[in-house]
Amino acid sequence: MTSPSEEPAWKQRAVERSIKTAKVRAEQRVQKFLDAAQAIITEKGTTEFTVQEVVDRSRQSLRSFYLQFDGKHELLLALFEDALGRSADQIRAAAAGQSDPVDRLEVAVQLLFELCRPDPDAKRPLFNDFAPQLLLTHPAEVKIAHAPLLALFTELMELAAEAGELRADAHPKRTASMIMQTVMFIAQSSGGASDATVQPISSEEVWRFCVEGFAVRK
Repeated sequence: MTSPSEEPAWKQRAVERSIKTAKVRAEQRVQKFLDAAQAIITEKGTTEFTVQEVVDRSRQSLRSFYLQFDGKHELLLALFEDALGRSADQIRAAAAGQSDPVDRLEVAVQLLFELCRPDPDAKRPLFNDFAPQLLLTHPAEVKIAHAPLLALFTELMELAAEAGELRADAHPKRTASMIMQTVMFIAQSSGGASDATVQPISSEEVWRFCVEGFAVRK
């Protein structure tokens, strides 16, 4: 017999089914907003747009938008996190083509540099405009967004350590974090008017600088 405090099994199943359905619909609504915002960014080449523009493009309601996001900042953050996740997947796939752990790290470092470097033709305002602002105003959110990339670089560093290619005093995760921050900062600051833009820093140059910091000296 079912005790008075227990819900009948049929009711539990019905509730679980309704929750699952509501979750799927919410995910679909969120994706429509993300797709709409990304389309606007691609067209304009900037993150300067209004919430109403996103709502109109997605063909959903303003009320629905604010049920999913606190505002434009949270929408941009979601797009930024999604972009970093896809970048991590892209870097992982490219690095997998190498068998040597240090060669994998070289591919990962150089590709990360190219993905983060300002490029007017590439229209990457999430990386070029939004990311530097976010780093100053919301460092905790940046740390969360970078988690997939940090996990990837940590994994590559651990493989290098297992192969005896990492210095004994180089901690894989700490080294991965420092390499990531160094590469991304150099890339994002390489587009200004300075001597560096006359002779731009190359991804190969960045790699040589980084590898001297963690590789075994031979």
